[in-house]
Amino acid sequence: MTSINHNPYAHLGSAYARAGSPQSSSANTLLNQADSSGSFQGNEATNLTLSEAARARLSDASGQPDFATLTGNMREALDKSYAAAKVTGPIGADGKTTVDLSSFDRRSLFAVATNNGGKFSPDEQKAASIELSNRFNDALAPAAATSKLTGNFSSVYNAALDYLDGASGEEKATAVWSALHTAVTKGLQATRQDPTKAPASIANDPVAAYLASNADGSTSTPQDISSVAKRVRASLDAQAKAAAASGKELVFDSGRKTGQQADLSGIDNRSLAAVSLNQDGLFSNQESFAAKQTLDARNRASILAALNRSQSTGDPSQLSLGILNTYSAMSAEERQASNWTPEFRDHALANYKSSSHIIAMLRGQ
Repeated sequence: MTSINHNPYAHLGSAYARAGSPQSSSANTLLNQADSSGSFQGNEATNLTLSEAARARLSDASGQPDFATLTGNMREALDKSYAAAKVTGPIGADGKTTVDLSSFDRRSLFAVATNNGGKFSPDEQKAASIELSNRFNDALAPAAATSKLTGNFSSVYNAALDYLDGASGEEKATAVWSALHTAVTKGLQATRQDPTKAPASIANDPVAAYLASNADGSTSTPQDISSVAKRVRASLDAQAKAAAASGKELVFDSGRKTGQQADLSGIDNRSLAAVSLNQDGLFSNQESFAAKQTLDARNRASILAALNRSQSTGDPSQLSLGILNTYSAMSAEERQASNWTPEFRDHALANYKSSSHIIAMLRGQ
């Protein structure tokens, strides 16, 4: 079997895996020690153990299954995935993953990657690590691309902080999460002093490690758009079949008083763009229009969030920065469907630079 990386936080991204590199003499010790607050043991079958205090911190997670239940559910889900794919494990003889873990939530993957309850094999830990690595990299990629445009590294640290803050209570209960959160917070503070320089020499800094290998924010090659369209076509067909079983018609017009409204909330933006563009003619006009409306609504929400951040921080450049981050996160198909052109990006960039210049003047910089 393939052995898992001894670094207990390798599952949280390639940058996290490198957070234990010799930036400081204590980094490797920190990442491999165990303590009563829920740290990890640095061995092949890493287990997560929470203290009573840590468990108490999780007591307000209403609506969420306890970690033991979630772990058992994940064990069953993986076994069903193997049976459906007619494989015996998550990694084949060629070293490639045999099942898709992208549909599992972060908390469940964390349970696998840390071998909670001793229920998961080294290969399963490795596969979960790979998936979480991709998610961390994907979370930072748009901001890294934006920083290349603006020369401002604060957005990358903000993205990393948002990712860390989105962790489950179990993850936050670990000493490793605390160390990484401290490092990213220090990095963010440093960029507020000088956003044009990427902070250096911060122990356990996952952003510095990420930028060392992914300065342009590039990610893996996405699935071709025709395959995306076929996948979402199957998803909508499944909804239509379920509606028909209840004697209803699946409808896409929110104004319709009859029928069952299609649920597009779980469809990602690139898939919505595939429906909206309808390049292969797989979708009706109603489906394409509904997808376009949903995509536009999400873009408006993103802009509104940037506006709110601009107002709450008193920094008008945050609006343009938020728009640039949204643009950087879009696929080519999403930009086409939303009509977010390079000219639109350049206009936002010009506004960002103007606002930043004015703020610098007011601060006497």
